[in-house]
Amino acid sequence: MTEEVKPGIGFFEKYLTLWVILCMVVGVAIGKYLKFIPEFLGKLEYASVSVPIAVLIWVMIYPMMMKVDFQSVKDIGKNPKGLFVTWVTNWLIKPFTMYGIAAFFFYVVFKSIIPENLAKDYLAGAVLLGAAPCTAMVFVWSYLTNGNAAYTVVQVATNDLIILVAFTPIVVFLLGVTGVTVPWNTLILSVVLFVVIPLVFGVITRMHVIKQHGLAYLNDTFLPKFNNITIAGLLLTLIIIFSFQGDVILNNPLHILLIAIPLTIQTFLIFFIAYLACKWLKLPHNVAAPAGMIGASNFFELSVAVAIALFGPTSPVALATIVGVLVEVPVMLMLVRIANNTTHWFPAKAGIAEN
Repeated sequence: MTEEVKPGIGFFEKYLTLWVILCMVVGVAIGKYLKFIPEFLGKLEYASVSVPIAVLIWVMIYPMMMKVDFQSVKDIGKNPKGLFVTWVTNWLIKPFTMYGIAAFFFYVVFKSIIPENLAKDYLAGAVLLGAAPCTAMVFVWSYLTNGNAAYTVVQVATNDLIILVAFTPIVVFLLGVTGVTVPWNTLILSVVLFVVIPLVFGVITRMHVIKQHGLAYLNDTFLPKFNNITIAGLLLTLIIIFSFQGDVILNNPLHILLIAIPLTIQTFLIFFIAYLACKWLKLPHNVAAPAGMIGASNFFELSVAVAIALFGPTSPVALATIVGVLVEVPVMLMLVRIANNTTHWFPAKAGIAEN
């Protein structure tokens, strides 16, 4: 890793790709040699939702939701162009380019390597990733590119509001195109469980802590306590999922790489669409960089949660969303470097977007 990323990203986050690989090895080993563990965990379900994984996903998502300050939405009018770029890129472009790129690779380029039934499942996982732009890690990417913190908060807050209403219909439409039947009630339940409820509790907790101790205490003392807990929840979730996915991975090890290829291409494409749109609109770099990052990265916690709820933890759909976690950090760090090396593309003065 380069020196410039050290101050803004924690130890676990910095080496997240390594931890994901280790979790894959441990999970696959458990699935192969300790089969009674995934068999037992597989029985702990309610309404087709794995209870242990649901709990762990809550552990991941709840702290992220506490970072969202919806009071910042009132500042939208100061410079709405950056928000328009974010909204258009995230919701009118990203889900559909993800579908197109993934379908091209899975059905055309990799046709002789990936069986059609697996191709359809991998495409469904890619769709779930494409319909869930980043909510939490974008704060890290924004910091590493010297993004405007207040503006990033507005971008994330409005993005979360759009997720509540746009995620479900977009996923249903695109999965319907792939031939996968998705029950609306199950998908809506997933969004309620993994977005609405943690978002509500996150906002309530945030307001309570600020009222009792102030905003500085929330940001500097309270929220950092959850950093390692969030990562631990993610890693434990991955171990469980990989234990369910052991046979699929062992039988198709090349598929991990093949899934990663369209996901990586999509990440670069979306970043440059938003980033260059901001350049064309003559927006400052501290708005352009977060705009590119929020679309390029994914809310993979939500994608994994919905994949599990809809298709089960043993499904190749869940595996495809996990690959999204695997490629996220190294690819985004490359984009951070690109953004930091192209600040001269943008106006020297940030104008109304600057704090």
